[in-house]
Amino acid sequence: MKIVIAKTAGFCMGVRRAVDMVLDASTRYQEQIFTYGPLIHNPQVLQMLQEKKIFGIEKIPEKGSGIVLIRAHGVPPEDQVALKNAGFTVINATCPRVVRVQVIINRYAKKGYATIIVGDKNHPEVIGLLGYAKGKGHTVTSMKELFSLPRFENAIVVAQTTQNVSFYDEIKAWCQVHEPHYRICDTICGSTEKRQTEIRNLAEENDAIIVVGGKESGNTRRLAEIAAGTGKPALHIEDASEINYEILSKAKSIALTAGASTPNWIITDTYRKIENNLQKKHAVKAALYFFRDFLLKTNILASVGAGSLTYACSRLQGNDRNLHHALIAMLYVLSMQIMNNLFAIRSDRYNHPKRALFYKENQLYLWTLAVLSGGAGLYLSFLSGVVSFVLLLIMSFLGLSYNLKIIPMSVRKGKIARIKDIPGSKTILIVIAWGTVTCLLPAVVNHGNLLSVVVVFLFATGLVFARTVFFDILAIQGDRITGKETLPILLGEKQSFAIIKYTLIFEIGLIIIANLVDLLVNSAFFLAFIPFCMVLLVRFFEKDRLVSGEHREFIIEFLLITTGLASAVI
Repeated sequence: MKIVIAKTAGFCMGVRRAVDMVLDASTRYQEQIFTYGPLIHNPQVLQMLQEKKIFGIEKIPEKGSGIVLIRAHGVPPEDQVALKNAGFTVINATCPRVVRVQVIINRYAKKGYATIIVGDKNHPEVIGLLGYAKGKGHTVTSMKELFSLPRFENAIVVAQTTQNVSFYDEIKAWCQVHEPHYRICDTICGSTEKRQTEIRNLAEENDAIIVVGGKESGNTRRLAEIAAGTGKPALHIEDASEINYEILSKAKSIALTAGASTPNWIITDTYRKIENNLQKKHAVKAALYFFRDFLLKTNILASVGAGSLTYACSRLQGNDRNLHHALIAMLYVLSMQIMNNLFAIRSDRYNHPKRALFYKENQLYLWTLAVLSGGAGLYLSFLSGVVSFVLLLIMSFLGLSYNLKIIPMSVRKGKIARIKDIPGSKTILIVIAWGTVTCLLPAVVNHGNLLSVVVVFLFATGLVFARTVFFDILAIQGDRITGKETLPILLGEKQSFAIIKYTLIFEIGLIIIANLVDLLVNSAFFLAFIPFCMVLLVRFFEKDRLVSGEHREFIIEFLLITTGLASAVI
């Protein structure tokens, strides 16, 4: 059975903006933070906000203090004024698409126009829009309600931004025939149109549809209605535990989509649980997936990749085919990765729920493995020489101190108490650590040529940088929730993808040029194939979300392993 994830599934621009604003406010300000009503219509996000002590208020008190964020749906203008008069600092997180509709209604209301809003009169967005109509607003949810309205001398027709496109087209067609003087405005969000078009196409191409999102979310309900209207088996769920697999039993392919207020971690978790359920019917496939997940969760795959990259770096410099330093790198990376994952259980609840559960249930064994592998790596480096041992000891100390409160430095946004609190430090530290153990340690022992060492160091750190930033992009929502400031959060996804691609293109040119000027061993250009493949994969993953997160991680990690395999021919 095949599972297809809709390209448009998940946060739209307006919801992402609202969530980002509230999370930024929680790290920027010391005051109590509230949202005026539910920020978005998704129970998991609202629960997450409550865990961060961000609560919603439904009524405006006479006096208040703190920061209040206006929900993404918007509110009537008098509510914003009342919040400010009560003493709150107001941050407007209204979706820009909704603001556009508010501006249109307000402009024509000042000219005396009546406003016809096609949307649910009880929906927060529509309530907010009515506040701009200056008492001349009317809502319709059916053609019958439209027919019952009086005929206005001047009127505008707008739609709730998440309205059903087909229904609004019917409204517009009727108005053009019977009330051609009405001004009709196309206010349905482009994201909504794309989602609704895609769900119809997916219904034609697949045997069943699952729509993930809050039951109170208007746009999610409409996706579910469209899916059900196709005649295919369709489920609207808030959580994967609600899936009725009997309904899906005859389906050979399942389309998975989600509303605009559904976070990535819910979509990913749903995909994983469906995948796991389907695997039970295929023992061999289930065993392969279990093995893949085990290698990823335990970081064995990452450690083997580090060992392979170390071997490749040695071969590029013409060193003997010795696996001693590859083993040191494997043990060091395994130890540091396990320790960091043990500290990251909180954020992994969102990014890697299965890994978080695995680490929570096996903490004692994993701590033991981390300590033993780290100690074994230090012992092997000691056998290589004092300099090698000291370098690895320093990197081990930095790795261990990453999560410890050791730096009492005051900054504008508060206190930096740990290395991890420094924006972008995760990527920088991982790149330096991997570059040290994969390139510098072998070079110190083998007294490598300085220029060759620099080239190989840049090659190794470039690949690790691309790998790390790509994984940070996959984890961007969970990292934002837990307050991490990774490079993708600081720069944005689009800019981060561009930096990854530029870095890998530089890697390709570096290896080829260094090979031509004899800085590296003969046939070193074979290793330019690795960053070339990574560029293609990153471009593919950037545009296509049909590949699950585990598959993406496995493929990228395996590419590092191929550096060792490719170096066997040089």
